[in-house]
Amino acid sequence: MALTIIHNPDPRLHQMSVDLSKEELALPETQTFIDQMIETMKAQKSNESTPVGLAAPQVGVNKRIIIVDHDGTGPKVYVNARVSSLSPRLVDSPEGCYSVPGTWGTVKRHKRAFVKALDRHGNKVAMRVSGFEGIVFQHEIDHLDGVLFIDRDVTITKTI
Repeated sequence: MALTIIHNPDPRLHQMSVDLSKEELALPETQTFIDQMIETMKAQKSNESTPVGLAAPQVGVNKRIIIVDHDGTGPKVYVNARVSSLSPRLVDSPEGCYSVPGTWGTVKRHKRAFVKALDRHGNKVAMRVSGFEGIVFQHEIDHLDGVLFIDRDVTITKTI
C-alpha cells in the first residue's frame, strides 16, 4: 500500500527525526513500513521524473529512515543515516521535491559526503558519495533533520 506524501508547510517536515533502535528496526511493523515507503517511492514515477529518494518525514513519520536509488539498481534502505563529513567544495544542484510540488531550484551542495547508516537488517553501512549520488543523500538526510531544499541557499528556477 502506497503512503500519502505530505507537503510543505506541514510542520512534520520541519521536525528532527528520531533514531530507531536495532530492536525497533527488526519489528514486523517497521519492516512493513519500509516496504510501504519503497512502494510509495516507486509510485512517484512519471513521464517527467524517476524517483531517486524518499524520507520517512515525507510520509508524516519522523523516524530516521530514507529510501535511495542512488545507483540505478533499485531502492536501498538507510536507517539512522547521517553525514559525518563534507568536502569544502560546493556545486550547484538542480533539485525538486515531492513535498514541495511545483517548485524547482538550484541548491548549493557539497561535492562529496561521507555517510554512515544502518541497512534495513541493522548492519552498519559507511560510504563516500559524490556527484548525483552525494546530492541525493544530502537532500534525503536534510529531510531527517527537518530541512527542505527551499530552506537552503537556493535560487528558485521554476514554480508552477
